[in-house]
This record gives sequence, C-alpha cells and structure tokens, in this order.
Amino acid sequence: MSVPLTATQSPSVPLSQPSLLFSLLPVLALVITVSGAVYLFGEDASGGPIQIALFIAAGVAMILAVKSGKKWKELEEAIAGGVSVAINALLILLMIGAVIGSWIVSGTVPALIYYGLKLIDPSAFYVTTCIVCSLGALSIGSSWSVIGTLGLGLFGVATSLGLSPEITAGAIISGAYFGDKMSPLSDTTNLSPAVAGTDLFTHIRHMTWTTVPAILIALIIYVFLGLGAEVDVTALGIDTKLKYLDDTYNIGLHLLLPLVVVVTLAIKKFPALPAMMISTLVAILVAVVFQQDILASFGATEGLGSFAVTVKALWIALYSGFVSSAPDAELQALLSRGGMLGILPTLWLVLIALMFGSIMEKAGFLQRLIGVLMTFAKSTGSMILTAVLTCIGVNIIAADQYISIVLPGRMFQMEFRNRKLAPENLSRVLEDAGTVTSPLVPWNTCGAFIYGVLGISAFAYAPYCFFNILCPIISATYGMLNYKIVPLNEEEEADNGNKQEPPVASAA
Repeated sequence: MSVPLTATQSPSVPLSQPSLLFSLLPVLALVITVSGAVYLFGEDASGGPIQIALFIAAGVAMILAVKSGKKWKELEEAIAGGVSVAINALLILLMIGAVIGSWIVSGTVPALIYYGLKLIDPSAFYVTTCIVCSLGALSIGSSWSVIGTLGLGLFGVATSLGLSPEITAGAIISGAYFGDKMSPLSDTTNLSPAVAGTDLFTHIRHMTWTTVPAILIALIIYVFLGLGAEVDVTALGIDTKLKYLDDTYNIGLHLLLPLVVVVTLAIKKFPALPAMMISTLVAILVAVVFQQDILASFGATEGLGSFAVTVKALWIALYSGFVSSAPDAELQALLSRGGMLGILPTLWLVLIALMFGSIMEKAGFLQRLIGVLMTFAKSTGSMILTAVLTCIGVNIIAADQYISIVLPGRMFQMEFRNRKLAPENLSRVLEDAGTVTSPLVPWNTCGAFIYGVLGISAFAYAPYCFFNILCPIISATYGMLNYKIVPLNEEEEADNGNKQEPPVASAA
C-alpha cells in the first residue's frame, strides 16, 4: 500500500488467554455473514451489505470479549484508538473523491481516456497497463495514488474499448502493488523490515527473489489474455467517443497538468493529503480556464450569474461528483463519478472494519488464533508457510494492511531468530503475504478503497490480480524447498534477544 491507512499500536496480549472457541466464533460469524451478503447481493455486496456483515461480526466479537473478562470501556478505547490513527487515511479517502470529481470536470480523466483510445493497442492493453502502473508506483512508492490517477484513466480506456473491466482492474492492481512493494519510498516497504529487524535495502534485495518471478509470470499471463483482442471501432463507437471528448473538453496535453502536479509532489515525498489538495486546486484552475462551457452547462441555474454558476458547478463536482451528458452510455457512466459523497460507503466500510479488528486484537482473539498456528510450525518450511497464512488471515480478519504486517511481524520475530532464520526472511513474508493480499479482501481497507475508486468489487477483480496471488504462493514454496532462505549470521545471532521493540509507523 502506499497511501497509508492505519498504524497499530503494540498488540496487547491479555494476562489470561481467551478460549479457542471464543476466538473462532467471531471469525465464523464473519464468514457466515459475508457469505450471506455475497449470495444475496453479488458484486453489489461491497456497497452496504458487507458493512452490515462486518458490524454483526464485530457485535459477536464484542459480546465474547466482554464474556472473556474485558470491560466495555477497554473495548471502546481500543476502537477509538484504532479509528483515531486512521483519521489521516479517512481524510485522504475523502480527498480522493474530490480529486476524481475535479479531474473529470477539468478534463484530466477525459484526456487520459482520449489519448489511451488513440495510442494503446488493444491486444497489448493489459500488459501495458500493468507495466505503466508498475513504473508509476515504483517511482512514487504509492499504490493508492497510482490506482486513483493513472489506474482510473486506464480503466476508462478499457471500458471504452470494450475490454474486460475485471482483467483491467487486476492488471492495474498487480502493477501498482509490484511498484509499491519494490519502492524504497513506500511506507509498507519501510515498515516491514523495521518490524522484522532488518534494514530497508537488505529487505528489498531479498524480495526480488519472489517479487520479480511473480510480476514476470503475471505479465506473461496478461500478454496471453490480450492476444487476439480486437476492437470493432464502429460497433463500439470509438470514433464517436473521441469526437465527443475532443469537442466537449478542448482536449490537449495541458489538461494533464493536475496529474503531473500530483506525481511531481509524490516524487518529492510531499505528504499525500496536501498533495491531493494542491492537485485538486490545479484541476479547478484548469477547469475555470479551459472548460467554461462544461461548467456553465453543469451548474446552470435560473437567476444565477456566470460567476455563481461556475462556482456552483465546481462545488457540486467536489462534493457529489460530475454527471456527464455524453450521448454514449458507457462514456456517460464512466464520467459520472467522483465527489466526497461517493466515498462515504467506503469510509463506512473502513470504520466498521477497524472496529472489528480493534476488538479482535484487544480481546486477544487474534493472538490466540496465531498461537494455535505456531504449534504447527515445526520445520523451516512450515514456519514460513505458517507466517504466510497468518498474514493472509489477519488481512481477512482484521481487515487492515498495517495490522497484517505489524502483528504477525512482532509475533514471529523471535521465533524466526530462535530457528536461526535471518530477519529478512520474515520481512519478505510480511510483504509477500501481508502487503499484496490486502486488496484481494473486499472488506479490507485496501479492497474498499479500490471499490470506491474504480467501482468494481474485489469479488470480481481478485482472480485477475495475478501478481498478488502469486507472491504468497512463491514465498511459501521457497520456504518448503528451503530455497533462498537466509540463515542468521553470527553477528545477528549474537544480538538475538537484545533487539529493541521496533517502532510502529504511523500514517504519514
């Protein structure tokens, strides 16, 4: 991940462990309610039903936590703490809604779609999309920023070309998370070695053994999926779409200025929230200078002067998004989005997910479940596999990427050292199984973000996120084969047990 969501505090292990049954029941409740939501509502489950499912599971966890001896006040403080550290991320989510609305009304997103329709070969679209997003995230260390900007434009191109939105989303996410994972500017790439007890560049070098094969295989698959993809320009109305965009938005490279601004600020390590705000302001200026006709039409209100109409149009685009009047139904749906209001379902999902994860951690249910898994870790291979499954499980149960890195990292750190395994083995697992699997879970904060931006559920795109699927598989396979597993050297072994508790990164 890249645009940070939450940071967890040190896991609080209760004096007396809760029972295994109590620890499993909230997970069972989550599985049953989420399955019911998906069965009843299908891909639309992420728009509200999954929030209710999480809320029910959180209620079950809360009741069992109280039964286990926790006081409501303790749980309330844990929930408040979990939400409070996510405030910056929630504000970023709201800001991304405003960015999308402003980028559409300014012509930035339409320009990306326009040039994409003219320049990209459909047969190479999926692999090109993955590569572009990889390079973008590698340069700025932010999967969220790439998905919400370049990814959104590429998704629009795919829709206009009649290509699969599910495969396109998978290619966007695969590329964005590869670049994020390998970038020294990424927060999770810095957090994982800090938690495991190694340094950043040792961590990145060690990750190449699993990450590079995963992205190469993913790229090959995207090449094959794109082979033979042909576009009937007439049937899809490509020429009509291009003419509408050109006539309506005064298309030109100048409309890409908001994108250039946000990428430049990200490269310069400017904080995400003010960078998004600045990009939105630039988009507003671009709209005022170049898109007066659109603003006049969108904000038209009887009795208002031209200046008031312009202000009203921009105001609406920021809070509820732009509504396109394109004659083409696909283009109209694609350009009618954005606004802070459209992000509220995602915020709702994030808040409930944090509530559930905070209760599970405070009550000791997560630690109890991980402790059971540890009993199966007898060999090096089983230890690596257990760590991989734990990270994935925490992503599913706690619904947050940071918890899936910090909690397993702290719980496995000493065990890896006791097994004479170098800390970079653990840091690699934390990224291979924690970072990259988070967008595959619909109710995880990362999955919720992607749904809010692209409008497609993880249930639909997850099978096509080949990089994200392959990373934990390759990591576990290396462990079972004892391949590229680094032993603890003498200096590290001498320091065993003397390590300070690693700091937890806060949302930056």
